[in-house]
Amino acid sequence: MEKQGSQVIARAAQILRALESQPQGMSITALAKQTGLPRTTVHRLVISLESQQLLTATEQGVRLGPALTRLAASAHTDIVALSRPAMESLGRRTRETVDLSVYRGTHAILVSQFASDRELRVMSPLGTAFPCHCTAHGKALWATLPEAQIAALLGEQPEARTPQTINSLPALAEELAVVRQRHYAIDREEHARGVCGIAVTLASPLNERYALSLAVPALRFDEQLATLLPALLQSKAEIESLLNL
Repeated sequence: MEKQGSQVIARAAQILRALESQPQGMSITALAKQTGLPRTTVHRLVISLESQQLLTATEQGVRLGPALTRLAASAHTDIVALSRPAMESLGRRTRETVDLSVYRGTHAILVSQFASDRELRVMSPLGTAFPCHCTAHGKALWATLPEAQIAALLGEQPEARTPQTINSLPALAEELAVVRQRHYAIDREEHARGVCGIAVTLASPLNERYALSLAVPALRFDEQLATLLPALLQSKAEIESLLNL
C-alpha cells in the first residue's frame, strides 16, 4: 500500500514538472506523451490534482493551478526575509535597484526588490516575469542548466525585444558559456532600451533557483560596473552564508 502511494505521488510530480515550463497549458494526450504515463492514468491524476486546485483545466489545456502559486509564495518567504538585509545594504552602497528573482522555465520572476533612491532609476512591479534569454538574472539562471534543456525551452528563434537582444540559439549558447566561465551575467539593453543589469545566482540547499541582480540605467552602467560587480558578489556571499547555515 505504501509503495502504491509513493508511486501515485511520483506520477503526480511528473505531471506538475511537465507543466512547469508550459504556462499556456497542455492537453491530456500531450501530457501522457511528455511523461510517458498511460493516458487514463494522466486523466485520473489530473482530476485529483484539479480538485485540490493544484491544476486548472482551460480551453487551451491543463495548466498549473492557484494552490501552487500560494505554496510557492510561502516557500519564498524565508529566502526573501533572509536576503533582505543584504539587499538593503547592497542598494545603499550602489544606490541602484536590487532584485531577487526565482526561476520559472522560460522566465525569471521578481519576488523581492530594494529600489534605488536616485531620480533616474529602474524599477519593476513584484511578480514581473522577465524572459530568461535577454535579461541578466535570466541568463544567470539559465547558465546553470544543460544546453539541451535550454534549447527545448526556447525553440529556434528567441524573441527580439531590442536591437541588442541575442536572437539566435547558437549565439545565446556562446553567451551562456561566458556566463558559466565568469560566474555572472550582464544585460546591456537586451530586454529594454535604456536598461542594463548584472546578476549572479545564489547557491542554496533549496530546490528553487534564485538570482540576485542590479538593475541600472544604461547611461551610468559601464562607468559603474567596476564597483557594482564586487558589491554584488559580496551581497551574494552574505546571503549564501545565511542560506547554508
